[in-house]
Amino acid sequence: MLTRRTLLAGLGCSVALPALSQEDWRRSVPEVRIGISSAENEAGAIARHQPLVEYLSTKLGVPAKLYRVSDYAGLVEAMRADQLEFSRFGPAVYALGRRILGDKLEPLFRDVDQHGQEGYFSVVLVRAESPYRSVADLKGKSFAFADPNSTSGYAFPAYFLRKQGLDPQSHFGGTVFSGGHDNSVLALVRGQFDGVATYEVNANAGVAQRLAERGMIKKGSTRVIWTSPLIPSSPFCTRANLPAGLKTTYIAAMNAMKDEAPEVWKTFTDGHVSRYAPAHHEDYVDVIAVTEELDARRKQSRG
Repeated sequence: MLTRRTLLAGLGCSVALPALSQEDWRRSVPEVRIGISSAENEAGAIARHQPLVEYLSTKLGVPAKLYRVSDYAGLVEAMRADQLEFSRFGPAVYALGRRILGDKLEPLFRDVDQHGQEGYFSVVLVRAESPYRSVADLKGKSFAFADPNSTSGYAFPAYFLRKQGLDPQSHFGGTVFSGGHDNSVLALVRGQFDGVATYEVNANAGVAQRLAERGMIKKGSTRVIWTSPLIPSSPFCTRANLPAGLKTTYIAAMNAMKDEAPEVWKTFTDGHVSRYAPAHHEDYVDVIAVTEELDARRKQSRG
């Protein structure tokens, strides 16, 4: 796995892109760099993304390459340095990116699930055999968040649990950041934590379900005891300073994948996405408000 520093050093210096017509963008973009974070375990991430990279290389007419960074914030840093062309951002990471990059970070599209839902949920999981039936039951117990820039793995549970009168800092016996959703769920099942915050799209799709499908945990080994309000689906994003022709070609390729490369589509989406829908900045203003309040609380606690 590339660390953030290795990624930024390895990709070289950024180069300003001239204004190009839709036909000649390939002359200034010799390869298309796709960024992914370490939220998913490395083997699983590569297995899901490598067929996509091969598909995009064919559709775009230039090599597509995968770059994995050490954490969510690394995606923002790489975009800021013009060292990635496209990446999927969690809503809270998008909020961070807009705070740092402003209009330079551009949302393109997002998932729509098999039921027409354009979003997912933060959930608190416990082991299925545990006695805990609510977050209140976890008072004094060990708890893991995923990443400080994760929407479902930190921002939404921290915000909404506090709104319900359960301040994570004082309610749980101890909290840590596991480094990613897979890490949290695997550690929960192994008994390292009593509860974890992660995400779920529906009863059939989520982190625990994906790990069970891969044989990494036993099916039914976890149980949901808390669910957040709906979080808007994570936007696939780009840099506003890229040639319009590249963005148009990329969007068309991603939308065509389900029909033209169904096996790639199934692998990349785990079979739980029906189509993509346009994403707009306005879709994420509530998430931005949540992250801004959390940032203000962090600054107050440090002050």
